[in-house]
Amino acid sequence: MSSTAFYSGLAINGKTCLVTGGTSGLGRAIALGLAAAGAKVVAASSNPEKVNAMAKELGKDHLAVELDVGNEKQAADVMAGIAASCGRIDAVIHAAGIIRKVPSMDMAVADFDKVVRTNLTGSFIISQAAGRLMRGQSPDAQGMRGCIVLVASLNSYMSLSEVLAYAASKSGVLGLVRGLANEWAQYGIRVNGLAPGVFPTDLNRPLIEGTPRGEWLKKHTPLNRFGNADEVVGAAIYLVSPSASYTTGHTMVIDGGFLTRGV
Repeated sequence: MSSTAFYSGLAINGKTCLVTGGTSGLGRAIALGLAAAGAKVVAASSNPEKVNAMAKELGKDHLAVELDVGNEKQAADVMAGIAASCGRIDAVIHAAGIIRKVPSMDMAVADFDKVVRTNLTGSFIISQAAGRLMRGQSPDAQGMRGCIVLVASLNSYMSLSEVLAYAASKSGVLGLVRGLANEWAQYGIRVNGLAPGVFPTDLNRPLIEGTPRGEWLKKHTPLNRFGNADEVVGAAIYLVSPSASYTTGHTMVIDGGFLTRGV
């Protein structure tokens, strides 16, 4: 492929992209980045106030909807509604997630279940609803009917203290990426993952900003800083673009080199 063809392959103009967790943190940055790159964006969140604010920020050419990622019927209904209004769904980026910091000996089973339900089971619910819809869509010029990107974590690969449920759920996301990619290629659906390093967001800011934990994380990162939310956007654009037509079943790590550094 020539460089001209590659860069034109990054074009996502007119693609309809649903971003769950798309009203805050990395999801919000991805939603705004996709919109700036020419996609028609649907940002989803379970928080109605954030949905309304994001609708105004995105503007009239885009949408923002309420969606509980743990609710199967709602997920299916939202997918169907987007397809009806936009014609199809080309990509789903699943960025919704929660975290609980508590010693594992003290963690209530109900809290463990809630984290896993949102982060892992929610990833499956969203993927399944998207996959069922995409399977019935007409293929594009590359034979693809859609793509799904699940947001994993550094905790998918290594352990950080006192966030066991989060780590377990995000480890499971890697299994979903591989399993769904393997199974759904036959339908023309690509499935990949993004694993961000340490990015300050509303989800983790109290844990890492101005804390000993945060200082250790920064020092363990070769680039010696936290990530900027915008630094995830390019990878998301690539994974939903035609240039990624032969990429499936992989999770891109964007961590400033964190995983490369040992003792």
